[in-house]
Amino acid sequence: MKRREFICKAGSGSLMAGAALATPGIARAASEFKWKMVTAWPKNFPGLGTNANLLAEMITEMSGGRINVKVYGARELVPAFEVFDAVAKGTAEMGHAGAYYWKGKSEATQFFSAVPFGLTAQEMNAWLYYGGGLELWRELYKPFGIIPAPTGNSGVQMAGWFNREINNVDDLKGLKMRIPGLGGEVLRRAGGTTVNMPGGELFTSLQSGALDATEWVGPYNDLAFGLHKVAKYYYYPGWHEPGSTMEALINEKAFNALPKDLQQIVLVACKAANMDMISEYTARNNQALDTLINKHKVKVMPLPDEVLKTLRQLSDQVVQELSEKDAQAKKIYDSVMRFRQQVSQWGRVSEQAFLKARML
Repeated sequence: MKRREFICKAGSGSLMAGAALATPGIARAASEFKWKMVTAWPKNFPGLGTNANLLAEMITEMSGGRINVKVYGARELVPAFEVFDAVAKGTAEMGHAGAYYWKGKSEATQFFSAVPFGLTAQEMNAWLYYGGGLELWRELYKPFGIIPAPTGNSGVQMAGWFNREINNVDDLKGLKMRIPGLGGEVLRRAGGTTVNMPGGELFTSLQSGALDATEWVGPYNDLAFGLHKVAKYYYYPGWHEPGSTMEALINEKAFNALPKDLQQIVLVACKAANMDMISEYTARNNQALDTLINKHKVKVMPLPDEVLKTLRQLSDQVVQELSEKDAQAKKIYDSVMRFRQQVSQWGRVSEQAFLKARML
């Protein structure tokens, strides 16, 4: 509640500049537009599900009730992996998910969620908002009648939960792991078997032995799912998802039916929710990690350098090959790789240098 009040009262600061916001205290209007938002997350799931709730609440409140958005968790209206189709068909006016789930529509969607050894959350937002990434994303979704918008980022994730130790590359062979997107293809080339399933099925799959390992998000979400109860080892870093962007999918026809002020409210609410999620994850992950280590005695372990180097080499191959699928994928690949090279130069003398100095 405090988070929502802060964002809605942010006034005309840099995030809200140019947006037509509802006047504080304005009488709530009868809803002119009733929207449904379907999500890929369990209802009210911490971080991901609650971000969808926050986005819906902000749109409703900032519009003075002219848009009323109702949120449906995974399977309440459609299954988790049918969110894209539901929005494209107009079954729901909005969706909340991750772009890498839609690689069956276009493999290039994965660039807008997470690229192994790619951009961090801060870098991803910079590319999307100021490096041409958002324009490319909207161009990619245009044929489906969907307008995408970043609406959250979990930051650097964990490598995952494992029921076997990973001491070298050979330990990845035959590993049955839930890992989506480009990271899943990298693991497959390393000899693993990849499985894609909704988050709500992870606990029982690890418990039954259907999975040997799974990545999900990080300490905040992983603790909420109780994954420490069914896996022995917790590895880092999240090489496969260094800055995982969540997306709002907006049905283009529904969006175009809104007056201009309500269109701006929807987009600004997405931007505010995007800022909010990375702030929350930064705060909650360190608290949850402390609980996992000190209360539940979880073994938190780094992946060996040999393993990371091999995964990096395979990742470069996978991403390069993806860029050769079609001209659109190549354009997106060139943009994100060029931005990564540029931002890495600045990162070395700013963030990396500072963090190194802080550890002295």
